[in-house]
Amino acid sequence: MMQSTQLSLAVQLPDDETFASFYTGQNAQLITTLKNAAIGEGLPLIYFWGSRGAGRTHLLHATCAEVNGNNKDAVYISLDRHEQYTPDILDGMERMSLLCLDNLDAVAGNQIWEESLFNLFNRWKEISRGSLIMSATTAPRKLGLCLPDLASRLDWGVSFQLHELDDEGKLSALQLRAALRGFKLPVDVGRFLLNRLSRDMRTLLSALDKLDNASLHAQRKLTIPFIKEVLEL
Repeated sequence: MMQSTQLSLAVQLPDDETFASFYTGQNAQLITTLKNAAIGEGLPLIYFWGSRGAGRTHLLHATCAEVNGNNKDAVYISLDRHEQYTPDILDGMERMSLLCLDNLDAVAGNQIWEESLFNLFNRWKEISRGSLIMSATTAPRKLGLCLPDLASRLDWGVSFQLHELDDEGKLSALQLRAALRGFKLPVDVGRFLLNRLSRDMRTLLSALDKLDNASLHAQRKLTIPFIKEVLEL
């Protein structure tokens, strides 16, 4: 089951969510730690938290992509989808070079899942030579876990807060993504998007992708009037 699970999860990794496409901002130490984990020189247990849309999933996908690119086994599991599978999906995962568990807070308070995670931690510590990386919306001690022993296991590793970008950082992130897609995002256009759209990066990047496709189709430059037309603002 582990092999089929790995394959089914691996194909879900977006090819545009890499370290190269992530604007660092104030998160240099976290990103360095994740990159070290991807080349097998990292810490065995890493936990980081940040608000939704701050880029947690992007960084986990990026780390998995690096490991897969080195022909090693990496698995990404989003626990906010835990109702779609059973806790035995974690069986044998301690043998992976990298296991990324996203949205850990989604199973906080679920005794069956907490027990499975606790058992995974114990197996990981005993036999694993890889990295277990977890992400959530809050710090470990604020997860609201019902299993005290699981909470203590989270203290085994290193923890980071993923700092959300300020407006200037979001503008730089949009310009970085535009450059990777082969076009230039003018500053005034970027500021217009920030002022008129929800400022979470997922919404902004989705809008940027839509604008890029529309611009290519219409053979028009990204101007504010064109953006208003495409996004119906």
